[in-house]
Amino acid sequence: MKIVVCVKQVPDTKGGVVFNPDGTLNRGAMLTIMNPDDKAGLEAALRIKDETGAEVTVLTMGLPKAEEVLREAMAMGADKGILVTDRVLGGADTWATSTTIAGALRNLEYDLIITGRQAIDGDTAQVGPQISEHLDIPVISYAQNIKIEGDSVVVQRQYEDRYHVVKAKMPCLITALAELNEPRYMTPGGIMEAYEKEITVWGRADLKDVDDANLGLKGSPTKIAKASDKVRKGAGEVVTLDPAETAQYIVDKFKEKHVI
Repeated sequence: MKIVVCVKQVPDTKGGVVFNPDGTLNRGAMLTIMNPDDKAGLEAALRIKDETGAEVTVLTMGLPKAEEVLREAMAMGADKGILVTDRVLGGADTWATSTTIAGALRNLEYDLIITGRQAIDGDTAQVGPQISEHLDIPVISYAQNIKIEGDSVVVQRQYEDRYHVVKAKMPCLITALAELNEPRYMTPGGIMEAYEKEITVWGRADLKDVDDANLGLKGSPTKIAKASDKVRKGAGEVVTLDPAETAQYIVDKFKEKHVI
């Protein structure tokens, strides 16, 4: 069995966020981590590997420094790492990103593709399902439990106050929730082995069945009008009133704002 896990190196928001003049994130200037939902997806793949002996390949698209998350994934137990990087791919929105990743995945054999539900730097939850559409394979999103049954995958799909049990034949794509599991730690031996392994690096020329018009910033239909690291709040209004007047003041404000 062959599993491909798509991961993303995202900004560690605790260290602050830096933007380029065009509104895109300046990823080279920020501290980074593996996206939490993706890490849960990786752990799910590694547990399937532990049970079935599956081969786990981890793929990421990003700057050359995104190799770091591939090394981390291999230190956790993944077998191979693939980095898709090229200047022409920079500034991609979800459409251009999913087009690129699908183009890379067409080079690989896979039974199961696992992505995170969404990335903490975009929160769109679009890339995973879009990849499945590009590849014309089933998708099960919001996975909170994953089991393999023969040539099928059975998933508990989170849905408001309950879950659905969905079964699909492989090949299939699953998007994982961070709550799916508790990812394992890297081991000292795993770290040593990870840095002894070679990372496969692909560029634009390695992508299959993609059009340049759908890649990078120029191929992204989403345009950013404005971006900021935080929303600044106004100073507010300070009043000094007795309790009765305060209550009436609040009621009047609610009426003014059409709250009541």
